[in-house]
Amino acid sequence: MTNPPSSYYPDIGVLGEDLVAQWLQSQSWQILHRRWRCRWGELDIVAQQTTTPLLAFVEVKTRSSGNWDEGGLLSLTPRKQAKLWRTANFYLTKYSYLNDCPCRFDVALVYSQRFATHPPQIKKPTIFESQVIQVGNAKFQLLLQEYIPAAFG
Repeated sequence: MTNPPSSYYPDIGVLGEDLVAQWLQSQSWQILHRRWRCRWGELDIVAQQTTTPLLAFVEVKTRSSGNWDEGGLLSLTPRKQAKLWRTANFYLTKYSYLNDCPCRFDVALVYSQRFATHPPQIKKPTIFESQVIQVGNAKFQLLLQEYIPAAFG
């Protein structure tokens, strides 16, 4: 029997967002909101640089090996981008004190590797990695594989 994909474990996406939030904070970003929702959609992470007023709406894609969509990149269709754009506009309406901040849409690609006994030796280049994470009976290692500033917009 093969292992179920990481998407089978609903907490993996949240853990991927946790990893990206930790990395952003280590890069002088302040996390303003996580999983912010409105009727048009959800923003995974809203962050602001601590040294400038730059605001980033960060879409996080957490995938396991052998995924169909190039680590989540292909899932950011024009329709998905338009949905994120509408959601971000509503966010700025609700938090009008941020209206004058320059904004961008970033994408973070997180690789999830499930293992049984010992963490795998991953030979992919990574920006940031997690410690071993346990979800139920499964163990995972998460790696921030790519961070794309101003990915669309």
